[in-house]
Amino acid sequence: MRIAAFIRAEIESILTDWESFSKTLYHAQDMDKSGLRDHAKEMLLEIADNLDSELGESEQAAKSKGRAPKGPEESWAEVHGEERQNSGFSVIETVSEFRALRASVVSHWSKTHPTLAGHRLEDLTRFHEAIDQAVAESLEQYANVKEMETRLFGAILLASPDPIYVLDLEGRFIYANKATADLFAMAPEAIIGKSTFDLGFSFASDFQRHLDKIIADQSTFRGKFVHTFASGQGEKFEYLLAPMLDEQQDTEAMVCISRDITEQAIAEEKIWHNAHHDLLTGLPNRRFFLDRLKQEIKHAKRRSQPLALLFMDLDGFKEVNDSLGHEAGDRILSDVAERLADCVRANDTVARLGGDEFTVMLTGAEQRQDVEHVAQAIIDTLAMPFHIGQQRIQISVSIGVAFYPKAASTPDSLLEAADKAMYKAKKAGSNQMCFQDEVNHTGASLV
Repeated sequence: MRIAAFIRAEIESILTDWESFSKTLYHAQDMDKSGLRDHAKEMLLEIADNLDSELGESEQAAKSKGRAPKGPEESWAEVHGEERQNSGFSVIETVSEFRALRASVVSHWSKTHPTLAGHRLEDLTRFHEAIDQAVAESLEQYANVKEMETRLFGAILLASPDPIYVLDLEGRFIYANKATADLFAMAPEAIIGKSTFDLGFSFASDFQRHLDKIIADQSTFRGKFVHTFASGQGEKFEYLLAPMLDEQQDTEAMVCISRDITEQAIAEEKIWHNAHHDLLTGLPNRRFFLDRLKQEIKHAKRRSQPLALLFMDLDGFKEVNDSLGHEAGDRILSDVAERLADCVRANDTVARLGGDEFTVMLTGAEQRQDVEHVAQAIIDTLAMPFHIGQQRIQISVSIGVAFYPKAASTPDSLLEAADKAMYKAKKAGSNQMCFQDEVNHTGASLV
């Protein structure tokens, strides 16, 4: 039996042996049978057909060197090479598959034909030449696809507006795209071989720590850093670090993709600020104030310290709105906010709950007289005239005071207690303060 006929007859046995070897390759371990055999049967049948063909002396010589002319259509070896490249196989893995295919055919052939002579020797020689040609075609196609992939990847890196760079295991730059060079305001050759420490970046220590973790864990990492580069670009950046693995699945380098998020961060901060602050006065709104009050109550509980809450309502403000209009009213509310801020410490909180209602939270207020002093300062400063154009406007304020934990132990109940005290003060007249423990007594504290 000639070798071409033998291959056709024994093809399943040959492929079974070859398949056993292919399963040992890293990139083939998760492949099913159809993916693993990826065109191997077709390649063998194509080789068998070739062995049956007549070859001239020059064709024979070319084929022996893997340089036979290509046919008009893509060979199965070329298809195999392309598929293996797309599947992540290395060149070594791809070549080893052809070596195993050669060995499988020769092993089965030798068992059936132990003596090589005459046409058997000629057949075996031609088979080796056919395998060599298949290897050449497969690797050429593999290289073409790889080259195209490399060009496309290079074009993407070049066109990317985001800095993309590759670092070695010591944290030194081994590749930097144009966006990176532009960001650093340096020529690419001045970056290569340097580390973030060498370049004097403020985030170098944190960055290197994350690189070390990636090398150890072979995991990806998302982080942020703050830095203004020499180019003047950016201030806040986010980045993604990922390991690059070699054929043995060891980390050989790290790739980093970073992005300037300064404008995004500013926009997000603005959105957050607008959601938590009164748009007219810039003070914390009700939601933000209640959240901060909740946190301060927790801190006060841990420290076993009191906390004072002042609830304020402006006297005579409605009349100002009705007589002068909402624009004038808004101006007064803004001025009230500024005056209140001047009456308290930097770590105290002034908020506008809505309308003409304001609150002040005094942390660490251990002495009642200290709170009285602040409340009186507020009364005095708001009693001073406001000026809208040429008009002189007079208002006053009613203040209710409640202490944590004496009056209440929760944010809502503490606010309610201060509110009740404020209403008691308002009933007593303008420019009054009332403490929560006086609510059930006749009259309010007049100061």
